[in-house]
Amino acid sequence: MLQVAFIREHKEDVIKRLSKRNIDATQMIADVIALDEDRRGLQTQLDTILAESNNLSKEIGNLFKTGKASEANLLKEKTGQLKEDSKRLGEQLNATSEALNQVLYKIPNVPNELVPTGDTEDDNEELFREGDIPVLHKGAQPHWELAKKYDIIDFELGNKITGAGFPVYKGKGARLQRALIAYFLDKNTAAGYTEYQLPHLVNEASGFGTGQLPDKEGQMYHVTEDNLYLIPTAEVPATNLFRDNLLNESDLPITITGYTPCFRREAGSYGAHVRGLNRLHQFDKVEILRVEHPNRSYDALDEMVNHVKGILQELKLPYRILRLCAGDLGFTSAITYDFEVFSTAQDRWLEISSVSNFETFQANRLKLRFKNSEGKNQLCHTLNGSSLALPRVLAGILENYQTEDGIKIPDVLVPYTGFDKI
Repeated sequence: MLQVAFIREHKEDVIKRLSKRNIDATQMIADVIALDEDRRGLQTQLDTILAESNNLSKEIGNLFKTGKASEANLLKEKTGQLKEDSKRLGEQLNATSEALNQVLYKIPNVPNELVPTGDTEDDNEELFREGDIPVLHKGAQPHWELAKKYDIIDFELGNKITGAGFPVYKGKGARLQRALIAYFLDKNTAAGYTEYQLPHLVNEASGFGTGQLPDKEGQMYHVTEDNLYLIPTAEVPATNLFRDNLLNESDLPITITGYTPCFRREAGSYGAHVRGLNRLHQFDKVEILRVEHPNRSYDALDEMVNHVKGILQELKLPYRILRLCAGDLGFTSAITYDFEVFSTAQDRWLEISSVSNFETFQANRLKLRFKNSEGKNQLCHTLNGSSLALPRVLAGILENYQTEDGIKIPDVLVPYTGFDKI
């Protein structure tokens, strides 16, 4: 959530930067400023009345002590009216503050100046590409055919148990899935990230804290009786570990990692580009997250990008890095780098990681602050990234490492799988 003070001080710049997202925020920004003026006015009136009421209470006490009961009772009538006025103003203030928050919740983060202008994924900017695209043997197959051929993933069985988008991993497929999770976590902890095991359901406040609510409410599975949500990513419970926290500057940076299953209601359209592991309702992901001092959050972002690069280099998968255009940017993000692996069998790029800096957007919602060197409270910056999302990494391994007589396992994973071929 954008800070009201930031909006007031940079009104024209906020409108201009949000226009890169193809959003005309003129009216929303005007509403924020008007509601904030109303809120400030009501707060001033309420503070004045409360101060007057406190002074009268002291005066009434003194009058009773000096035997002037009649004068004291006259003043008590006035304090009664002040209490009614303060109650009315308090209700108006709460209503105005809620209206202000409702407008602020609808305004996405302002894109960083590095974010390119654009409407769709076609306008994303490719920054880096590495790895040789393998030349496959004749008759090479996409991963959903390989999964069936080698009996390692059963999509139909998952459909029977639950529905489309809930695959069942079997035998060496399950072992490879577990190997990837362990490998990713080991890489992250070796880089200094502290591992957490996190809840798979969160409350409404946690959804609001990281910006999934109200923006993505329809994309989350909702347990209505308990008003809990299945997590769409470990980012949600991990970031909310620090909701309402006031940290010391010496506590920063905070770096954590965690593995969770992820649940997303949206499945998109139909066709080969969403077949098999390309898009699921339930999938596994290992996440990295950082709580940073604002002065070094962009250095931290570069470190996270290089960390993911290192993992893909060890897996020896061909990949590229994109800087997302404003029109393709997530609601809460100031800047996002996407990693994509090339699927040779599908002849297309598959997104396997997003690394983002949210600057103060989430921290403002979370009330996540630190006490700076001047002793003042200041909002932290939050960042997160997939390190990595498993389905498309697994798809890339199955397709790019396939041979005529089986699927080779990347060397770095063999100590985790206990076998080098499927």
